Amino acid sequence: MSLRLRATPELVAEAWLKTVVGDRVATSLPKDNTSWAASGFVTLATVGGTPNAYVPLRDPVMSVDCWAVNKQSQKPPWNKAAALAEAIVAACQDHQTIARTVALPTGYPAAQVKSAYVTGDPRRVYSDPSSYAHYLIPGLVIAWTEVPS
Repeated sequence: MSLRLRATPELVAEAWLKTVVGDRVATSLPKDNTSWAASGFVTLATVGGTPNAYVPLRDPVMSVDCWAVNKQSQKPPWNKAAALAEAIVAACQDHQTIARTVALPTGYPAAQVKSAYVTGDPRRVYSDPSSYAHYLIPGLVIAWTEVPS
């Protein structure tokens, strides 16, 4: 018996965030920062939420980390990381464009994003030993359903 691939909170959040900040989103930070030094990078992780018991609606809470690095200096580029975080907050406030269908990797069903909002303001995360600028959005809630195939 083969299992059917299902959408996951990380896949849906990553796909939706890519519509906001471009193709610089993943669940982990690339080890080689040369590929994202010019633009910054966004990582995410599921930190909460409960699937609806009666309808196929999901609304996980995601932790979103925005990163920036300056390869020519040890001074963290705080404004670049903050700009990524603020772009995500602004997208959550643009209610007319939040709802959309997002494509997931091959073999997975698409997902329909219904709503997205943040549960806290972005904040600086200090004491990164690599001199990266790091902003945290403590909660991004994305409500979604799988698109029936």
